[in-house]
Amino acid sequence: MPYRRLPNTDSARQKSLKAAYEKGKELPPFKLAFSAGSFRNMQKVLPQFENAISEHKNALNIQADKNKEYQRRLKKIRLYISHFIQVVNMAIIRGDLLPETRNYFGLEEGEKKVPTLASEEDVIHWGQQLIEGEQKRRNKGMNPITNPTIAVLKVHFDKFMEYHNYQLSLKNRSQRAQDQLNERRSQVDGVIQQLWNEVESSFADLPEEMRREKATGYGLVYVFRKNEINTASLFQSSRIEGTG
Repeated sequence: MPYRRLPNTDSARQKSLKAAYEKGKELPPFKLAFSAGSFRNMQKVLPQFENAISEHKNALNIQADKNKEYQRRLKKIRLYISHFIQVVNMAIIRGDLLPETRNYFGLEEGEKKVPTLASEEDVIHWGQQLIEGEQKRRNKGMNPITNPTIAVLKVHFDKFMEYHNYQLSLKNRSQRAQDQLNERRSQVDGVIQQLWNEVESSFADLPEEMRREKATGYGLVYVFRKNEINTASLFQSSRIEGTG
């Protein structure tokens, strides 16, 4: 025997609600297979649900679009941080700087490798370390590191941080939109379940095939199991779905 399957995607939820909504507009209340209360609930949650879907989609699109420039800025500042440390290391190798110079930048005195810059947190940490460390050196009258200078690095670091903070705000907006959409989904699922229960109850006295036919007009979905599909009539299969 086929079983009803509640919608599990947003498009299926919208399709189900709209089918019932059209029935509500088409038929007078006394002929509807669901209550006036369910119709009011449907009228309330449908636009809210559609707005939540739209807001979530827009938030993700904006975040993805702005992420392109953010990634470009991230790649740029990684290069500047890496090059600055490499310049320090080469100056130490040449004898122009003492090994303890590395300590100003939070590096081990004998560490000759550029630290990992894999994550955004790494980039922020080392960017701040270099800026603060070079400022301490300059305050002590030491010659500045050049090519790149810390001033140039700081310009790119500040710009990166501007984009970083903006990207965080976009992520937060997307998460809020996701949370709102999840809440709306829960409300919609409750309305659909109540509505479907009322529809099936209204047609409970009809023969099974006729009951399903009437109910599908209100957006209900019935699914035949694989072993039932071959025995279903053409009339039935035109109104139901197959599943595993």
